[in-house]
Amino acid sequence: MGQHGMIRAARAEDVPAIHRLIRELARYEHSLEQVTGTEEDLRRSLFGTDPAVYAHVAVSEGGAADDKDADEGAVVGIALWFLNYSTWTGQHGIYLEDLFVEPGVRGHGYGKALLAELGRICVERGYARLDWAVLDWNTPSIEFYQSIGARAMDEWDIYRLTGPALTALGSARETGTHR
Repeated sequence: MGQHGMIRAARAEDVPAIHRLIRELARYEHSLEQVTGTEEDLRRSLFGTDPAVYAHVAVSEGGAADDKDADEGAVVGIALWFLNYSTWTGQHGIYLEDLFVEPGVRGHGYGKALLAELGRICVERGYARLDWAVLDWNTPSIEFYQSIGARAMDEWDIYRLTGPALTALGSARETGTHR
């Protein structure tokens, strides 16, 4: 990336580009139909009262044809993240929800620079770790993560509750334990 771009905290005016890149990531992961969040949802989550999710963007040098701020350049990459917490270390960390760089600019250092910015935040704030998940078939990303020293947490499986299962659990009443 070098002198040809920069990493910065996202701004409200970046929301359309961030949303577009989230959709591109979902398309790459063969799950575009699962994206139901809107630009307004993203704007509210990132810039509303008391946000709990944050974003950084990679900006290219010079503007793209559809970019209104041609002096600064186009948003070509995103890192969306939030704080997690380790009870074992007693410290916060960062969970990287999405990292995506446009295919046409991959290999120019944007992804590494986004991760380096999150690493800098962790070190500066005393956070214990930076976590994320990657699809097991995404070999280019896995190789990239390994090249910067990340390691797979092979002993862990990720679980998720959503939809009817989440509703059922949230509606359950366990006898004798809650009032």
